Amino acid sequence: MERPNAWKKYDKNELNALEKLNKGYIDFLTKGKTERECVKEIVKLIADYGYKDIAEVIKSGKKVKAGDKLYAVCMGKAVALFNIGSENIEKGMNILGAHIDSPRMDIKQNPLYEKEDMAYLDTHYYGGIKKYQWVAIPLALHGVVAKKDGTVVDIAIGEDKNDPVFCVSDLLIHLAGEQMEKKANKVIEGENLDVLIGSKPLKGEEKDAVKANILKLLKKKYDIEEEDFLSAEIEVVPAGAAREAGIDKSMIMSYGQDDRVCAYTSLIAMLETEKVKKTTCCLLTDKEEIGSVGATGMQSRFFENTVAELLNLMGVYSDLTLRRTLAASSMLSSDVNAAYDPMFDSAFDKKNASFFGRGVVFCKFTGARGKSGSNDANAEYIARIRSMMDDGGVSFQTAELGKVDVGGGGTIAYILSLYGMEVIDCGVAVLNMHAPWEITSKADIYEAYKCYKVFLKKA
Repeated sequence: MERPNAWKKYDKNELNALEKLNKGYIDFLTKGKTERECVKEIVKLIADYGYKDIAEVIKSGKKVKAGDKLYAVCMGKAVALFNIGSENIEKGMNILGAHIDSPRMDIKQNPLYEKEDMAYLDTHYYGGIKKYQWVAIPLALHGVVAKKDGTVVDIAIGEDKNDPVFCVSDLLIHLAGEQMEKKANKVIEGENLDVLIGSKPLKGEEKDAVKANILKLLKKKYDIEEEDFLSAEIEVVPAGAAREAGIDKSMIMSYGQDDRVCAYTSLIAMLETEKVKKTTCCLLTDKEEIGSVGATGMQSRFFENTVAELLNLMGVYSDLTLRRTLAASSMLSSDVNAAYDPMFDSAFDKKNASFFGRGVVFCKFTGARGKSGSNDANAEYIARIRSMMDDGGVSFQTAELGKVDVGGGGTIAYILSLYGMEVIDCGVAVLNMHAPWEITSKADIYEAYKCYKVFLKKA
């Protein structure tokens, strides 16, 4: 069942809407290269739509009613938005859930060292990456340094045109005979993904003079000491802005589209959906790339606790009401899928692959091999989704993540399904997934946004 290309159906008005959405998305990608930066951008954006911090509402003692809009932030790395509907919340919520973390390299706790007059930052890669893709490309440093006095210093080096950039060095081809004989996962070892940060010695220093100069510069610009790295979270990401791709400008190329492409489209759909019957929720979490663990990951109690607080503000909280609300909810786990790549045809089952330009992708199950670790959405829910999409004029396709036994993947879907709610994976097809630069189709981004709006209103 080959799905039609969505580009063919657009009139001038829809093309204008498509370009407007993608322009905002490009800006979001460029500004939000870490989960912390994404949350900051989201909080700025939602203020214009009347969303109030749930913590402030709790302090005020006011009750929450239909039409109220609230949000909660967890440790600056995850955020949940709620638009209160007119129906009894026990009938469930319509939830869009995505993640805002992406594969990268993280600076270690004791990172700065000098070797043969060159200074490096020691790193530990985060998430599933092909390590060889991260060498010999311009890199930037983004993150925070928390000091003992309680102040937090924001770090962003490598994005401004006047900033320096960084890189992980690679062996020149002339001397790489032995290296080229290695398997791809051994060409670059994880412990060798260290970032070159400087080579100029500090005058007057005899030992580790380059490192001393780096520390002097960091002290001057950021007022941080070497020990402050102990309480720092600094991420190494590709330097440079998101860009249009293709001579026809039909695509977007950027770092971090897994899964900020679904996060942004879910967010905009949420903000533009007004006067809802069912309470709607947009949940954007951290740590998905390493199993959704930790206090800011989907496995934490952040979402459940926030819903409990919401019910309490509505004057209806009980443990039973909380469980009924979650169990009655419907969710799209807004996460990306692997776009079919003709250059690597053998990895895909073409009948069950997602293609550029053919719309948002529904994936009944992810997991690996025998569906291990997947949420396998039930047929009745998929039938409801199909009806909604057709009625809403949304271009959609269905896909699996590659051939059986070739690989696999996971999302937050299985975690939310533990509450008994109906969940299915639904997102945008991505080329080069988990590479420093990923590619998406503008048409698929637009169809995902339309899909999420229909779902919030109709599910």
